[in-house]
Order: sequence, then structure tokens, then C-alpha cells
Amino acid sequence: MRVLFNTYPWAFATPGGGEIQLLKYAEHLPTLGVEVELHNIWKPAFDRVDMVHFFACLGGSIQFCSYAKSRGLPLVISTSLWITEDTTHRYPMDEIRAQLSLADLIITNSDTESDVLSRVFGLPRENFVAVMNGVEPHFSAPHDPALFRARYGIEGPFVLNVGNVEARKNQLNLVRAMKGHELPVVVIGHVREPEYGRQVIEEGGAQLRYLGPLDHTDPLLASAYAACAAFVLPSTLETPGLAALEAAAAGAPLVVTSEGSTRDYFGSMAHYIRHDDLADIRRGIDAALSAGPNGDLKAHIRQNFAWATVTRTLADIYARVLAARAPGAS
Repeated sequence: MRVLFNTYPWAFATPGGGEIQLLKYAEHLPTLGVEVELHNIWKPAFDRVDMVHFFACLGGSIQFCSYAKSRGLPLVISTSLWITEDTTHRYPMDEIRAQLSLADLIITNSDTESDVLSRVFGLPRENFVAVMNGVEPHFSAPHDPALFRARYGIEGPFVLNVGNVEARKNQLNLVRAMKGHELPVVVIGHVREPEYGRQVIEEGGAQLRYLGPLDHTDPLLASAYAACAAFVLPSTLETPGLAALEAAAAGAPLVVTSEGSTRDYFGSMAHYIRHDDLADIRRGIDAALSAGPNGDLKAHIRQNFAWATVTRTLADIYARVLAARAPGAS
């Protein structure tokens, strides 16, 4: 089986969890008998593949998906999307609905995400299936926090945030919630929204250490998770946040937004916060600092969310889609 992967054109300008997910699927699927072609506009591979997997529901995505269907290819779409009845006004609902309606199957990051998207778009629930997000096993291995501390000259406990600096990741409310707290805030990631990034750095002041991006495979990233007193992801929504999975795998106390499908992954083992409430963000951070690392959470992530494990579900979904398209299939 050969599958063509594509996403929106500028996705890898500031890669985040969705882009890493795409690459990890491409890395692990060949061991399951699925070859992956990454779409190249100069050398398109439509004639060499059995189906198309498109990652994203951004404006304009429907055009590529429509073309793939016009070639007679089965289409699956990964949403990584969280829309509720209260937030539909923020999205081009008709265009997204039309794009999703093209799919033979819609892949979400959790059953909760499937339930919500089916409801808000009025699409059949059987059109949706969950493939949980994954994490590299090496994040669960012991990592020396001294590596990160020595590289950046950071001593003592600190609060860590890893993610693209943008309004959705909500770093501004994080630095506001931490004002007056004795611990520094360390932020790692690309600045996806320059004006927002400028505001975060300005309001964070001396308490904030913005370190820029680290490559996903850089040992400094795993060392940072090992070094932090708490990992905080106060996003406006998450499904569930790749960095949160990595930090949990590394054993960091986890503070994460309650908006999205985070509970599908972390259960009762994380500290959940309301992203728009500074006092609640501060409460969650203080609770995590007081509780310390949760060994049950670390084991839970290691046992259930390795990329090699979750990708098996994806390979089964591809086989299911192709079987449904086979001559004589009902």
C-alpha cells in the first residue's frame, strides 16, 4: 500500500505538533507495510499511490482534497481541530464541512474530538475515527537536566512552556499569571505570530527566558523537560498538545488546558486549568509544584502512546478504507 501525504503549504515554516505527527506517521508506517509519499508539487505522485491522507482543515485545503477525489483516489483527512457550539463563529464552517464531506474517513486525535466535530458539523459519527497522538519512547528514558541548565545558565526550579508562540498557545496569560511568582518562566518555540511574541516578551520581562526553537530531536529538549519544576500548556485548546505528551513521558508535573481532548490522554493525572482565568492558571501551577512528578502519568504515556503503537491503528484504518472501495464491497 502506498499513501500520499500532504498538508497546507506553509505548515513547515514554523512546524508544530501537527507537522511532527505527519512526519512520525511517515517514519513508522513502512514497518507496517505502508509506504508514504510526501507530496511534491513539482513531481506529483497521484499515479503511484493508492490513497491520499491530508493533514489540516485550513482555508483553501478543500481545493487539494477535491482534486484528489477527482483522480478517483480514496481520501482520509486528519482534523486536529477543536470547535464547539460556542466557537463556530471563528471558523469557515461551510468550507470545512464541505472538505470533510469529501473524506472516505475523518481521523481525529480522540473519541471526544470525533464526538464534538460530528455534532457541530452535522456529519455522521461513523465518518470519524480516532488515532491517538504519539510520543517518542526516548522521552521516557532518563535525561540529565544538567545539559539544559549548563547550556542556558538556568539554575533552580522553573516553569516550562514548549510550543509555537501564538495566541492559541496562550503564553501571554501564562506570563501574566506568573507575575509576582518566585519562579522564572522558560519558553521554547518558534514565534508564529510576531506581534503576539513581542507582547509576550515585553510583559514577561526579566522573569521570562525565551530561548527560541529547539529541534524535536535535540537532546536539550528532553533535558529541559527533565529539568523543569512543572510543564505548563495553558492553550485556548489542545488535542492534546504534543509537547504535553513529551513532558508527561519525561516525568514532568503537567499543567494543561481543560479545553479540548486533554482528558482523553491524561485522565486524572494532570492539573487542568481554564485558559482565560489567570488565577486558575496560577492555582494549577502551584498545585503541580506542590504535588511534584507523577510516576503513574509517566508510565501511562509510555505504555499507551508510543508512535509505533498508535500508528498501527492508522495502518488498520487505511486497510479498512481500501477494503470499502474494493469491487463488490457493500
